[in-house]
Amino acid sequence: MLIRQFYLGCLAHASYIVVDERAKTAAVIDPQRDVEQYLGEAERHGAKIRYVFLTHFHADFVAGHLELRERAGARIYLGSRAEPEYDFTPVKDGDALEFGDVRLRILETPGHTPEGISITAYDLTKSDENPEAVFTGDTLFVGDVGRPDLLASSGISAEQLAGWLYDSLHGKLMKLPDETTVYPAHGAGSMCGKNLSSETFSTIGEQRRLNYALQPMNKDEFTAVVTADQPEMPAYFEHDVQMNKKERGALDRNLERVLHPLALEEVIELRAEGARIVDVRDSADFAGAHLASSLNIGLGGKFASWAGSLISPTDRVVIIAEKGTEREAALRLGRIGMDAVVGYLDGGMDALEGRSDLVTATDRIAPDMVDRQIKEGKAPCVVDVRNEKEWSGGHIEGSVNIPLVHLVERIDEIPKDKKLAVVCMSGYRSSIAASLLQQNGITNFRDLVGGMEAWSASDLDTVVL
Repeated sequence: MLIRQFYLGCLAHASYIVVDERAKTAAVIDPQRDVEQYLGEAERHGAKIRYVFLTHFHADFVAGHLELRERAGARIYLGSRAEPEYDFTPVKDGDALEFGDVRLRILETPGHTPEGISITAYDLTKSDENPEAVFTGDTLFVGDVGRPDLLASSGISAEQLAGWLYDSLHGKLMKLPDETTVYPAHGAGSMCGKNLSSETFSTIGEQRRLNYALQPMNKDEFTAVVTADQPEMPAYFEHDVQMNKKERGALDRNLERVLHPLALEEVIELRAEGARIVDVRDSADFAGAHLASSLNIGLGGKFASWAGSLISPTDRVVIIAEKGTEREAALRLGRIGMDAVVGYLDGGMDALEGRSDLVTATDRIAPDMVDRQIKEGKAPCVVDVRNEKEWSGGHIEGSVNIPLVHLVERIDEIPKDKKLAVVCMSGYRSSIAASLLQQNGITNFRDLVGGMEAWSASDLDTVVL
């Protein structure tokens, strides 16, 4: 039995392929939507992908189960409570699938979602009693457990799901041998929990000892702990849940449809019709010059997550990118189900040469200049767009905390008659914020270069709450 993990850093997402070389058969668990790496791995072992499992209907990405069904002829397996539009094989506690020397046995582990499952993997050449590994989806992470508060809109309370999660963890997963390897669906940076480790795998024994949510406590105490202080759910999560339930088009065909160049005149017309112009270049390049009213979300950061948080999945999107990166931008949007891309600006920013009437820039300011203004009594109003926890951990004295995801809805709180400085942790989010301010007619600001990381590196004063 061969197991390989594929880790997608921008979405903090882990997926897996299990291969039996004797049977020349493979199963894929929780695949991302672009599936070439699984097909390539199977081919390297002379195997065929016959099975694809979703541990649950993921909210933070669109899975590649339909793509593997189409490209490899794989059969889709879901928990018995799942109700998708497409044909699938429902599995419940104790069901097993064997191929060659591999056995995959199902544990129904609801809690993060009602239909959630975990999958134990046995290498039958070693033991048919003790599993080598367990694929836990979003039920158990390294350092955390799946948040139970994502389904309030569907009428299932966080308290009810937390109770199920407690039973799944203590009644099933914690009964596995300590040496069983834990392979979760996410790592640090995922919004599906609040305390995920940067480690991408662990063991049942390590989690029993170290995971805060698995320490001795009753169900009520557990519910209180796991529902407290969860990060705000991104706007696109419900859209992705529905995408994972329905029959839909494959990613590769959608990319063929959307990846075509647009003349500048077409882009201007689309902008007038309400299309979102998304500039995916680095924040420094965007600050130097960009098409007016464009939104900067750089490919170098958590691009997909921020795009999903700030753009409606139904919005038409035009991409402005460095030459050769247009496909990467469309692909990463497609991974979260944002399929309404209509094209990209042909030639990128070169298409705007000689069109100064369409171009604007973002003023930037160094940390020491802001500090000097503060000491001279000429302090700008500093708008800090990090989340509240980050802000409380250290901020510029007098700064106003408006998290980026709420900036537009709270735009009236930003003074229009004062000089402003916009800051985040590194400069990535503040560049997004700068583009949103410009879209809303606010131009009396400067973007603080390097964010609070640069501020702290310069040994400038901060306030900690």
